[in-house]
Amino acid sequence: MPGVLRRSLAVVTDEGRDGGTARRRGARRRADRLLGAAAEPTAPRATRPPSDAPPAVRRAALVVAVEAALLGVVALGLLFLTVTSTPDSTGRALAEVVYVGAGAALLAAAAVGLRRVSAWARAPVIVLQILLGLLGYTTAFAGGLPLVGLPVLALVATELYLLATPEARLAFSQR
Repeated sequence: MPGVLRRSLAVVTDEGRDGGTARRRGARRRADRLLGAAAEPTAPRATRPPSDAPPAVRRAALVVAVEAALLGVVALGLLFLTVTSTPDSTGRALAEVVYVGAGAALLAAAAVGLRRVSAWARAPVIVLQILLGLLGYTTAFAGGLPLVGLPVLALVATELYLLATPEARLAFSQR
């Protein structure tokens, strides 16, 4: 009886003949069963082959990147005007900043997608070009600011032309 008592005390106090490693291993297995074992390291990602984007698609990606940068500058300008002036509605002014910033971020992501010839990037670019075209037309003619609206219209026309070229359409249809 004293031997059993001594062994049970050794297990409770984590001082067995092997220094308590058996108990720790048992605790680890129990934790693995309850919480799940550690994941195996993942396989390294396959390197992406460089896309052979046709020149029209590379130029379209460049135009979209320029538009994204310009929209980012416009968003910062709107934020500056919102902070330094007294808008009628601060909430609406900040919402306008957020919308323009989101458009800039979407265009920047689409520029990367166009450069990689990703099929998802073409549709958002075309939709945003139509919206920017309407904005440029309104600014140039109805708003009386042709120095702002006409360059926007020129960028939109260039982008839509580059995405409508046969080599660009063929590059996206093959993906």
